[in-house]
Amino acid sequence: MIHHLASTIIVYALILLGVAFFTLLERKALGYFQIRKGPNKVGIVGIPQPLADALKLFVKEWIMPLTSNILPFIMTPTIMLTMALSLWQLFPSHMLTSFMVLGVLLFLSISSLTVYTTLMAGWSSNSKYALFGAIRAMAQTISYEVTMALIIFFYLFLSMKMDLISIRQINTQTPTLILFLPLGFMWLTVILAETNRTPFDFAEGESELVSGFNIEYGGAGFAFLFMAEYSNILFMSLLTSCLLTGTLLMAIPTAIVFLWARATLPRYRYDLLMAMAWKSFLPLSLALLFALIPLLTL
Repeated sequence: MIHHLASTIIVYALILLGVAFFTLLERKALGYFQIRKGPNKVGIVGIPQPLADALKLFVKEWIMPLTSNILPFIMTPTIMLTMALSLWQLFPSHMLTSFMVLGVLLFLSISSLTVYTTLMAGWSSNSKYALFGAIRAMAQTISYEVTMALIIFFYLFLSMKMDLISIRQINTQTPTLILFLPLGFMWLTVILAETNRTPFDFAEGESELVSGFNIEYGGAGFAFLFMAEYSNILFMSLLTSCLLTGTLLMAIPTAIVFLWARATLPRYRYDLLMAMAWKSFLPLSLALLFALIPLLTL
């Protein structure tokens, strides 16, 4: 029990450290994409910049709106970060202290619950901007969650396993990405929309919603929401590498795709995003799933 607790704490600490330096990578990449320098003043070429930013956020006063619902407003960032970190219990390594046979089912359950934390963050702020941002993010997440689950089912039927370790081993021998390449590109689009990243970052908008559902958060509350978002990005990159190639190193180029999309693509139109989910991705993923099931019975 003590060994498992110590292992979990170390994993969480390393994930948060990875999140910190992934933000540095993003800022550096965006700088070079836009032909400018990224953070380079703090320490050697700006390497300690994430630590300085974290210190600034946690020391900064956390100002709460007078009309906010205090208890949900305070609890939401902690719940969101806890759920994001709990996904890393599914890390596909043989060195884990626990093994989850139905790991993918746990992932789908936790990713479904994130909708409630997003709504709670927007509602508890008692701000119209935060509420509108939360409604947008909630509708977008629910829509693309259906397609994401169907694509995952497609890959699960190929391996007939529900734990990431077995799926990774099977894909190492025969990568499922080569079976139907367009599905891989559709999966990348879905995880961009699921994590509310550019060009599908409709939870925020400088012209109408500013920062979206987290607009009223500052200091440690904003830091927790920020870390939860980037932890989800890194885990989605890891899940992509397991489902498509079986090679964990493929998580690195997948994570870079998130940065590349932010630097390259303009924000999509919201109505086109929802139409793409329900009129294009959902029928195609259903058709592929229905076409695969008879083939497995042969």
